[in-house]
Amino acid sequence: QVQLVESGGGLVQPGGSLGLSCAASGSIFSINAMGWYRQVPGKQRELVALTNIGAGTNYADSVKGRFTISRDNVRNTVYLQMNSLEPEDTAVYYCYAYIHTTPLDWGRCWGQGTQVTVSS
Repeated sequence: QVQLVESGGGLVQPGGSLGLSCAASGSIFSINAMGWYRQVPGKQRELVALTNIGAGTNYADSVKGRFTISRDNVRNTVYLQMNSLEPEDTAVYYCYAYIHTTPLDWGRCWGQGTQVTVSS
């Protein structure tokens, strides 16, 4: 059993900053990828940022230059620093990880989601 526990999020004014973190725990052999997706009501969940061992880091075009993803492989934790936030960034943000529980077993895991609201 693997869990992703998110923290951070909340209400921030346009132009402000916010940080998210997500820690993976449980039966973990290795983690290939960790990152963040977001979703607004009525729309599909979309990639925000992803860091993948051996494949670098990807960002959505809409957040490039404003958001920074980082990862602590010792603590199995991924962070998202969000700067210059815009009302369009308002969404539920979900932590994502692609985890090996054994060398031969793997799967995608999701956090419970954390609300980010950008509003004056």
